[in-house]
Amino acid sequence: MTAAAPSQMTVDELAARAGVTVRTLRFYSAKGLLPPPELGPRRVGWYGAEHLGRLELIEELQRQGLTLAAIERYLSQLPDDVGALDLAIHRALVASWTPEVAEEATREQLGRRAGRPLSEADVDRLAAMGAVHRTDDPELFKIDPGLLPLGVRVLDVPIPLETLVAARAVVRLHSRATAHDLHRLFRDTVWRPYRESEPDDRELERMKALTERIQPMVVQALVTAFQRSLAEELAARPEEDARPVRPD
Repeated sequence: MTAAAPSQMTVDELAARAGVTVRTLRFYSAKGLLPPPELGPRRVGWYGAEHLGRLELIEELQRQGLTLAAIERYLSQLPDDVGALDLAIHRALVASWTPEVAEEATREQLGRRAGRPLSEADVDRLAAMGAVHRTDDPELFKIDPGLLPLGVRVLDVPIPLETLVAARAVVRLHSRATAHDLHRLFRDTVWRPYRESEPDDRELERMKALTERIQPMVVQALVTAFQRSLAEELAARPEEDARPVRPD
C-alpha cells in the first residue's frame, strides 16, 4: 500500500494536511497527545504518517465532545506500534458516532485534504467507499472527514471498483446489525431496569453521561475483535487466498 502522507513533514506541512493550526498542533504535543517528531539536521522536527493519523483521530474525538482527559485515556489504550492505517480505521469508526457529518469541499480543497491530485477514477473510488459524495456541481463535493483519510490510503490498492462497492455494503449491513443487537442488549438489561428503579433527575443525567462514555470502549472492542477475526480468517485459509485464479 502506498502511504497517503509523506514520510517526512514539517510542523507547517503536518498542520496543513490535518486542517489545524500550528498552535493547535503544538498544544496537543505539549499535552502528550502527539508523539515528538524525529529531529533531523539543525534540529528540524520531522513528522510522519503516524503523526498525521493520530492528529486526525484527536481532532475527531474532540469533535465528538470528548474532553482532553478522555482523549488521553482513549489514546493510551492503543497499541504502542499502532500504524497510520489502524489510526485511520479508528477515526472512521469514531466519526460514525455522529451520522451524516459531511463537509463541503471544492475539487481543489479535496485534493489538498487528500495530499495528492485526484483523477476522476480516484474520486469514483472514494465515492464507492462513502468517503466522497458528488453534488450537482461537478466542482463541489461533500466529504466524510472520518472516512476520507482511510479512503485515500486505499486508493493505490489494486481492488476493482465493484469490489469496493460490495465491501462497503457488507460492512454497513453487519455493522448495523451489530449496533442493533448491542443497543437492544444494553436497553433490555441495563437501561430499562434502571428506569424502572425510578431514579431522580440527577441520577438519570449521570446515567446518560456514563452511557455516552461507553461508546469509545465499544468501538475499540469492535475494532480489536474484527482485526483478530480477520487475522484468524486469513490464517485459516492461507493457501486458498494465495492460489491464483485460473480462467476455465
